[in-house]
Amino acid sequence: MSYELIAIIILVGSLVGMAVIIFRKIPILAELSEIPASRISLKEGLFKLKEKIKILNPFKSLSSEIFLQKILTKIRIVSLKTDNKTFNWLQKLRERTQKKKAEENDNYWEEIKKTTKK
Repeated sequence: MSYELIAIIILVGSLVGMAVIIFRKIPILAELSEIPASRISLKEGLFKLKEKIKILNPFKSLSSEIFLQKILTKIRIVSLKTDNKTFNWLQKLRERTQKKKAEENDNYWEEIKKTTKK
C-alpha cells in the first residue's frame, strides 16, 4: 500500500511540474512568428549544416598517437581478461582431474582388499 501511495505522489508531482512548465512557456511560444517551411529549402539546410561542421571540425584535436594508445590499452585489457578467464578454467579442470584420480585410487585399494578376502 505504501509503494502505491509513493508512486501516486510522484505521478501527481510530475504532472504538476509539467503543467507549470507548459503554462510558463505558452506566452513565449505565442509571441514567436511563424516561419513558412517553404522558405528554407533542403539544399540550403544541407549547405548550412556542412558549413557548421567545417567550422566545428571534430577531428581537429584528435591525435593519432593518443587514439592508437587508447585502442592498444583496450586490446591489452581484453587480452588480460581472457587470459585470466582461461587460467581459471584450467585450474578448475586440474582440480576435477585430481578429485577423479583420488576417487579411483580409493576404489582400487578397496577392490584389492575384497579380492584377497575371498
